[in-house]
Amino acid sequence: MTLTTTHFSTTTLLWIGFALTLIGYIAAKLLNQRFPKLPLVVIAIVFVSGLLALCHWQYQSYADAVAPLFNRLLGYATVALAIPLATIRFDELPIKRLSILLGIATLMGGLLPMSIAYGLHLSEPTILAFATRAVTTPIALNVATLIHAPLTLASFIVIFSGLVGAALSPLILRNLDDERAAGFALGLAAHAIGTAQAWQRSPVAGEYAAFGMAVNGVLTAIWVICVFS
Repeated sequence: MTLTTTHFSTTTLLWIGFALTLIGYIAAKLLNQRFPKLPLVVIAIVFVSGLLALCHWQYQSYADAVAPLFNRLLGYATVALAIPLATIRFDELPIKRLSILLGIATLMGGLLPMSIAYGLHLSEPTILAFATRAVTTPIALNVATLIHAPLTLASFIVIFSGLVGAALSPLILRNLDDERAAGFALGLAAHAIGTAQAWQRSPVAGEYAAFGMAVNGVLTAIWVICVFS
């Protein structure tokens, strides 16, 4: 039987969706402990997709059912990622070099995918959606609303880029011994998903990933809104 509002109430579907997601995460966590190089988020997505298929539950229906809860939790989780920033010794950071790196990363993170979309002759709203690629989902959705970019596409671009960054990070960063640099790179390139991956790597990497993600998100939101709104 297909899970729809015809058979279940909206509240019931929300909690069924939450339960399926939680089961998928726990299963992914257990598998990740055995195979730590496999990104936890990617494994969880595979498990949840499999559970949805077994339940004959269409993804869009599932997403609509859990959105009221998960959108709120995602906002809380993003704010909570700022907590580790309190443990960073900012007086030890090379502020000048970091500022240059952040400036380049912030601009290129949005302008490069926009340029590719423009070169492919995509529509203007689609090109604007690519401006949000470098920030985490809650920020991206707010920015997309202000610049009149499609919210669904912006969300997909952000999540997909985060998944790709998290999936490739073990390969790209395998010879990098500096946990600060590894975490900072993950936070810049793969935002929240990359930050979660960085915490799996080490607490230091997680702290710097949160720092990179937060600062990059603020800077990107400012320049994108100023230029395109």
